[in-house]
Amino acid sequence: MVKVLGIDPGTRHLGYGLLEESDGDLQALDYGALHFKSSLPVEERLYQVHSHLMNMIGMFKPDELAIEEPFMGQGQARFVGPAFAVGQAQAAVLIASVSQGVPVFRYPPAQIKSSVADHGAASKEQVLTMVSITLNLNEIPLSYDASDALAIALCHLRQRELADMATLSEW
Repeated sequence: MVKVLGIDPGTRHLGYGLLEESDGDLQALDYGALHFKSSLPVEERLYQVHSHLMNMIGMFKPDELAIEEPFMGQGQARFVGPAFAVGQAQAAVLIASVSQGVPVFRYPPAQIKSSVADHGAASKEQVLTMVSITLNLNEIPLSYDASDALAIALCHLRQRELADMATLSEW
């Protein structure tokens, strides 16, 4: 059995999703999004990100944490500011996780989308739909931040499965 906390980092919105895998069965234990006031200075929002993550780790006791890496494609200079803010939020999450001894695994957006929706350019709606179907969710996540966090955790569990299969084939 393994519990993975998936995090979609941000300084305004942070998605989280806790998945448990046991003998091939997947279960979404908790998911949602945290929202931080844009009127707060970024250092206050980063402190809140860190504090909330410390609480989540203490409460959920995940075995591993998976997080989306910030990405900025070519020709997208207008997204430098948001990508920088996501990187800062990611750092706050990484510090919280490492301080509690929880291993961290990072994935680029295209890998997450490909793992969940079979192509790296999947839309937010496609990811939400595939996550809901794959995890047989009774309640559809209310935000893309939450569904993205579940997708990140799901991607990590699939990567673990592939690594385990590779290890077995070496025997």
